[in-house]
Formats: sequence, structure tokens, C-alpha cells
Amino acid sequence: MKKLNILFIEDDAIEQMKFHRVLENLNVNHHIIEAQNGEEALSILTSQKELPDIILLDINMPRMDGIEFLSLLKADEKLKFLPTIILTTSNNRREVLKCYEIGIAGYIVKPLKYEDYVIKIQNLLNYWSHNELITFNKITQCTE
Repeated sequence: MKKLNILFIEDDAIEQMKFHRVLENLNVNHHIIEAQNGEEALSILTSQKELPDIILLDINMPRMDGIEFLSLLKADEKLKFLPTIILTTSNNRREVLKCYEIGIAGYIVKPLKYEDYVIKIQNLLNYWSHNELITFNKITQCTE
């Protein structure tokens, strides 16, 4: 599996620990950058030399929620092609449709059972570590 640079935007400390535990249990060595909210994530994205391969984004966060962040991200010429996957407890139909309308790459509802969460994260990481958009984005960054 290709090592991914992941921007993980999540304000809940328990969810952060759970995500790291899954990565540890799956024995994968992805590079994780964390942000507590959309404001912090935008600051990270504009200050980093290398952009993340994918963004995992919660919707319900303080200061700047996931939908506000997503709207700003997709309006930015440099950042709009970053694959952004919603990882949230919300299965509100309006939110799902709004996120796809703005331009997300996927929407995953966090399951209650830990084992189901592990499977979803494993499938997500497997897919994106083999996706050609990741390779294309890296080449584009190098040529700019």
C-alpha cells in the first residue's frame, strides 16, 4: 500500500484516538496531519509546502464547519482537486447532497461498531492508495 499524506480534520479527541488506533491495528504507515476545524485546516493547507493526498473531513465542528471549509477549498484553484472524503456521524440527506454538490470524493457515515469502522477505514485507505488522482496531483505539484 502506497503511503498517503492525510489531512484529518476532526474536533473530537475520542474520534481522533479511534482513527489512530485503527491505523495502528491495520499496521499502515500513513502520514497524518491533524486539524481541529476548518479554519485550522485552511491555515495548514496554505502554509504547507506539500499538499496532502486526501482530506478526511468531519462536518460538525466549531468555528468553521465541514461544509464551510469544503466550499472554500473547492473555490481555491490550487486546492480544489484535493480528494475530500466526509467522515462523520451525520447521515442528514440534505448535508450529503450539499457535500456532493460542492465536490466531495466520498461520504462515509461512522458506524457505531468499532469493527465496522475499521473495515470502512481500511477500504477507504486501500482505494485512495491506489487511485491515479493521487499520482497526478503529486506530479502537478512538482511541476508548478
